[in-house]
Amino acid sequence: MAAQKDIYAESTSGVLKDEDIEAARLLLGHNQAHIFPEYHTQAETDSIRNFATSYGDNNPLHCDADYAAGTRWEGQVAPAIMAAVINKPLKGDRIPQDIRAKTKGLFKGLHTFVSGSNWTWYNRIRPGDAIYSYVGDEGLEVKESEFAGRTLVRTRRDVKFNQRGEVVAVYRTIYINAERKAAKKKKKYTIEPASWTKEQIAEIDAAYAAEQRRGGEPRYWEDVQVGDAIDPIQKGPLTATEVMVFHAGGYAWNPQFGRLAASRVASLDRVKGPQAYVPNQAGVPDSAYRVHWDNDWAQAIGVPAAYDYGVMRECWMHHAVSDWMGDDAVILHQEDTVRKFNYLGDLQTVTGEITDKRMEGDQALVDIKVKCTSQRDEDTAFGEFVVALPSRENGEAGYAAVPSELSERAEEMLARHHELSAE
Repeated sequence: MAAQKDIYAESTSGVLKDEDIEAARLLLGHNQAHIFPEYHTQAETDSIRNFATSYGDNNPLHCDADYAAGTRWEGQVAPAIMAAVINKPLKGDRIPQDIRAKTKGLFKGLHTFVSGSNWTWYNRIRPGDAIYSYVGDEGLEVKESEFAGRTLVRTRRDVKFNQRGEVVAVYRTIYINAERKAAKKKKKYTIEPASWTKEQIAEIDAAYAAEQRRGGEPRYWEDVQVGDAIDPIQKGPLTATEVMVFHAGGYAWNPQFGRLAASRVASLDRVKGPQAYVPNQAGVPDSAYRVHWDNDWAQAIGVPAAYDYGVMRECWMHHAVSDWMGDDAVILHQEDTVRKFNYLGDLQTVTGEITDKRMEGDQALVDIKVKCTSQRDEDTAFGEFVVALPSRENGEAGYAAVPSELSERAEEMLARHHELSAE
């Protein structure tokens, strides 16, 4: 056991260095082609279905091509948030070599949490669509955290576009880099692990069976009032299996961030990025991602139990809004924050309320505030959505025009990609 403690001590010894923070500032404002593949490089019928069901969404608009053919979209469409797990490598000019040299290997040994995201969507994703991205860091802030002391908050922007050069989404992700040893010393979070009786599981199953999806019945803007509640949905109780299923849908396979891998591929990845691997109880280097299913490793970084990915709750809130709005509506914007951990065994209930309705041009819009609440009655995540609804007076819901600076840049990046591919 002493040897195991020594192994974890080494894996939790990373320090947030001032020189790393200053070097990271050199990256601000530099946009470059995203050269790494996600699990999906192109949306397909099966991948769309698998991603939706990976977070518990069985909407036939995403999962049944025959059903989707009869909707206003005349075919299957992906959940808008699936753009997070699709990326086809984009060839392009790199940031200057001197900056790359100065920023290589930053923040080794630190833990990274996703604390929220900010999405704006401009187009649907359909089977056959490839998604490319250009990316860059646009925010860097040092903050004091009750959980882990001094932390670094980084904001990364991905501009995602398809093979036609059409901008699909702008995706901002907020990452927190924290010292694992600092979090372990503070031990801010203590919990009583959740456990459930057969009777309670039966109640949970009954609640699942009662959940409603609007589906093909249009939810007209004129029928919605400020103060209306959206239909609640629940998620969990969280299991390691549910985390694995989310991975199977496409999350966390990007080699840039230490993807899940096996045998030879894992060994080669570990040589390139040893910081993404931490020895397990048997002394075998294993993915640091296992903090999401391995209680022992989670406790080594100062968390009382394994916990979900913040992105899972982002998808859950997206699912709740999608169920409520129906097939004819579109989500234009989602901004969310993840405030507390969601541990294995926890049950989250997603609720929401209409906070505003308005017309912008010919768009009939509603604002919705959403939150996830655990069985401990703790609000663990929050979301704000803008949804375009169909209108009896103004017609179908649609997307806003893409800002010219985004569309022009996407077209330039795609043209450069084709130019380099032809060489």
